[in-house]
Amino acid sequence: MAASEDLLWDADDKSMQMVPRLRRIGVTVGCLGFLGALWADSDATWVLYAGALYLLGEIAYWAWDWRRLVEAHIVPGEADGPARLRLRRVGGQITEHDPHHVARVLLIHDNVHDLARLRLGLHGRQLLFGRPGRPPALTTWRQICPKAQVSDRAAQWGMPGIPD
Repeated sequence: MAASEDLLWDADDKSMQMVPRLRRIGVTVGCLGFLGALWADSDATWVLYAGALYLLGEIAYWAWDWRRLVEAHIVPGEADGPARLRLRRVGGQITEHDPHHVARVLLIHDNVHDLARLRLGLHGRQLLFGRPGRPPALTTWRQICPKAQVSDRAAQWGMPGIPD
């Protein structure tokens, strides 16, 4: 990171977590193959459907998680141009956006851990989700993105016995 870059968001976990996911998928496929061979002539096809549904859910979650934000920086523009918002995702994709095109910044603070989740809305684009990380200062977001609605709130869930 260059000295002139300001870090706006930094997730605690930046990995794709592929090894545990591939291990779970492999075990599920192996079990389904074994159960399918045992119960080929029985009425236990619901086991195969449940396993296939699990595999589809795991693939859908991987596709969603692959696009989540892990870092947000403000970087100086090229040739003394305006500053740019640089976003890096779990899959390694890096995009740059005009900070004036940020419509909404929402930080959702966890009730139990000292972490927050980022929701970043850009004009004319989808809502971007950030992985959990340390809560940044909202004043920096307000200065960098003057047209954005910047806010934070507590999470709407908690653990039993711990008041929200």
